[in-house]
Amino acid sequence: MAKAKTIFVCDECGYESAKWLGKCPACNSWNTFHEEKIQETTLSGKKVDLKDREKPKKLNSIEGKEAIYTKTGYSELDRVLGGGLVKGSLVLIGGEPGIGKSTLILQLADKIANEDGKVLYVSGEESGEQVKLRADRLNIDNENIMFLAETDIDNVETEIMEMRPKLVVIDSIQTMYSNDITSAPGTVSQVREITARVMRCCKQNQITTILIGHVTKDGNIAGPRVLEHMVDTVLYLEGERFFSYRILRSVKNRFGSTNEVGMFEMQNEGMVEVTNPSSILISEDQEQAPGAALVSSLEGTRPLLVELQALTTPSVYGIPKRTGNGVDFNKIALLIAVLEKRARLSIGNQDVYVNVVSGMKINEPAIDLGIALVIASSFKSIYIPKDTVIIGEVGLTGEIRTVNMIDKRLKEAEKLGIKKCIIPQNNKKLLSYQTTSNTIIVSMKLQGERHGKKEKFN
Repeated sequence: MAKAKTIFVCDECGYESAKWLGKCPACNSWNTFHEEKIQETTLSGKKVDLKDREKPKKLNSIEGKEAIYTKTGYSELDRVLGGGLVKGSLVLIGGEPGIGKSTLILQLADKIANEDGKVLYVSGEESGEQVKLRADRLNIDNENIMFLAETDIDNVETEIMEMRPKLVVIDSIQTMYSNDITSAPGTVSQVREITARVMRCCKQNQITTILIGHVTKDGNIAGPRVLEHMVDTVLYLEGERFFSYRILRSVKNRFGSTNEVGMFEMQNEGMVEVTNPSSILISEDQEQAPGAALVSSLEGTRPLLVELQALTTPSVYGIPKRTGNGVDFNKIALLIAVLEKRARLSIGNQDVYVNVVSGMKINEPAIDLGIALVIASSFKSIYIPKDTVIIGEVGLTGEIRTVNMIDKRLKEAEKLGIKKCIIPQNNKKLLSYQTTSNTIIVSMKLQGERHGKKEKFN
């Protein structure tokens, strides 16, 4: 009997090797290779039917069709999807365990079943009794939602073709397997094959499909990176375990803009959308305190007002600590260096802690000036008024650079009663939005040591 052939596949990128490697040469990840058996197939008896073969067409002769959107019943979810669920699209949603993925999708299935028809909910992790308990908690009693506890993709595909539902939910993609692949469920080969089969089945029949995926410890969707390339839309449900708010973020969308966010709150009755996120991202404490200020972060096309907090204390260690919650550590270290060099603040011996209120994660360059000022505010014990929003990107030379969509940011700030907006000087020159008399716009410029001359805040 011939020995079965095996290959080694990287879990991160799908790179294949004839031998085990400690480091993947494609994605540079360590200890990601696992062994998979090769399924031997023979192609000698197969014939290609030339009549059924797809032939090339002139691009200008192909009739273009507009995407047909189905409203989900949640304005926040429609915003993230680019207007709603597109007919025949493949959507992948990931998130940490217990974050609320299954809850949100079950509520979505209920909305779709009430409006458009049957929904097939396929679960490879939970039994029907478990899903029914969740449905009872969410007050969902819909006869158009069909449940299937199955992990064999052949059986799932058969049910889809027989039922022809409006929406298919697979929870989760890592639990499905194909008998054509010898490796275990969740491996690179299995996930790639399952996704390809689901994509072919649903796109040929114009059935919208939602795939729920697990995430790794780094927060990325488990399985090969090709999984995210194959689907039309990739969504991430984010949030802190100790906060009730959840942020749904799109990182890929073929039918709309990326990095759009929608906000939900986890309550007893399920996920409830938050239509005015800026109001909850601001601290309830009305007392002024050093080291706190409002910034404007642009998430996709939506401006959000977020409160930043900073704390500086003399370090008792040899190396001062730099800690960020919701803000990139490298950004904090860079801005501290700029403050030391350009603003001449001696904070090199200080422990610096920066926090984003409500557990949101933001990395937009327009919050640079806000981070720098809250650190300086805490260090100097200078209060920043609560009705002031700070907008601007800080360069290494100390200049405050122009940010995009300044009009939208100012409009959102004025809507929430902000009295003063600090923006870059160049943005003020190009400003087209006319604020009311209650809002004051102040331009700011921070210059450092140039040509041997030291300058302060102007």
